[in-house]
Amino acid sequence: MAEKSKQKTRDEQIQEDMKDLHKLGYAQQLFREMGGFSNFAISFSIISILTGAILLFGYGLGFAGPIINTFGWPLVTIFVLTVAASMAELASAYPTAGGLYFWAHRLGGYKWAWVTAWFNMLGQIMITAGINYAAAIYIAGAINRIFGTSIDTTNTFAMVITMIIIMIPQVLINIFGIKLTALLNDFSVYWHIGGVVVMAVLLTVFGKVSQPLSFLFKGIVTINPNDLTSTFAAGSFTFNSLMMKIPGMVGLYAGGGIALAFVLGLLQAQWTYTGYDASAHVAEETVMARLNSAWGVFLSVAVSFVVGYVMLIILTLHIPDIAATVDPANSPAVLYIVYSNFDNILFGHIIAVIIGVAMWLAGLSSITSMSRMWFAFARDGGMPGHSLIKQIHPKWRTPIWSIVITSVLAVLLTVYSAIYSVIVAVSTTALYLAYGLPIFLNLRNKLQKKGEFTTAKTAPWSLKNFGIVINLIAVLWIVFITVLFSIPPNELAGWSIILLVIFMFIYWQVDAKHRFSGPKPSAEAELRKIEAEMSAKSGDD
Repeated sequence: MAEKSKQKTRDEQIQEDMKDLHKLGYAQQLFREMGGFSNFAISFSIISILTGAILLFGYGLGFAGPIINTFGWPLVTIFVLTVAASMAELASAYPTAGGLYFWAHRLGGYKWAWVTAWFNMLGQIMITAGINYAAAIYIAGAINRIFGTSIDTTNTFAMVITMIIIMIPQVLINIFGIKLTALLNDFSVYWHIGGVVVMAVLLTVFGKVSQPLSFLFKGIVTINPNDLTSTFAAGSFTFNSLMMKIPGMVGLYAGGGIALAFVLGLLQAQWTYTGYDASAHVAEETVMARLNSAWGVFLSVAVSFVVGYVMLIILTLHIPDIAATVDPANSPAVLYIVYSNFDNILFGHIIAVIIGVAMWLAGLSSITSMSRMWFAFARDGGMPGHSLIKQIHPKWRTPIWSIVITSVLAVLLTVYSAIYSVIVAVSTTALYLAYGLPIFLNLRNKLQKKGEFTTAKTAPWSLKNFGIVINLIAVLWIVFITVLFSIPPNELAGWSIILLVIFMFIYWQVDAKHRFSGPKPSAEAELRKIEAEMSAKSGDD
């Protein structure tokens, strides 16, 4: 009897969520299966401290030494939490798939929505590309160490093929339903946290290297930023830097020293903290979406900070030699640290497997988020091929073509970028621009007291009187990192964003502005008709 009452309560909540969705103008086409933990889990899995912080460990360490982990990680976290809190409040007010795009529409109109969506689309694809390309490099390197093979991890073609192989099961799992995807996301949380605990225990108890605590406060420039400014690569082509011709840039890089190196090294932490908008993108598949999606966005960052910081400090204290650790010949850097610390190679293999599985799970979650965002935008006719991308499979109730098309594009963009740090910089910049636009619009409307903006009444998860200050800090931080990650050594990322803006302008003028007017709310009768048809096709009661 108690079980029946509990089920009824859940059903009643789902009905409330559907009513909220109807008020926003959309039908319940996707299965609403995710609870609060599963919603948090998808963002936590995409942030994946065992992916970004691990793969870019050598990147940050090479620029600034141990202080990039000791101070850079918490510094970035403080500002990212202001972004996450600002987004959580918006997710609470507008719980719909493709949230950022919809938020921008309600707060600023269809033009703002269209621009936000395009930045989010590119960012989602590039973060999926970054996660899975990183996983390919890492897994190939781990296989070499475990089985004694000689896979060339510096060969772009070989790594792209490896990337495709690991993405095939990710795509299939996403296609066959949200239930299995949600279960794997839940498992991913325990795997990540448990994996960090295992890594910490093994290194602390059995690690041969033990640096003094003072080592954590050392700033050492092994890779001089000034050596990376003259040229930049685009695939197999190399170009002279144009940004270094900006007045003052040469002097900045020549005399920037440890301060400039430290700031550039923040990309390690900043890229790790991407993808937490996933909790908003799966709002239409989440029970109690107004609260659970908001908490998913915020807590995924907060929990990642704690677990990630423990991991980074433990790894830093067991670095055998900084120069050898950041040497490309010993890449990935974390595997070099791990295997250098154990006489028993089995311990190294255990940690290698833990990290590899975590990266694969992160890629799985990223495809889920990416496909939902593209589906939501296609539902409103926002991009070429929208009539195909918006289709939902009648039985599995998943956006199959959105999953497949975006996954293919992720592979193609990986080939274009070629350099992993550029993939990272592009995804970071594009995603944070998408995060920043609706936050800016919400802040603008609050200050002007015009149009829509979040309040304690419209958003159950509310920042209340602190909202304006938190929103302002978030916007300023996004402006700062957009500039920071568009200059050498990531100049290609800057030009990629500029090319995207040019493409968006041309496409808008030629096609989109003649037919796109943003989300088109449907009448209640039409929404119920869509839901009835979907239910009949899938065989629901």
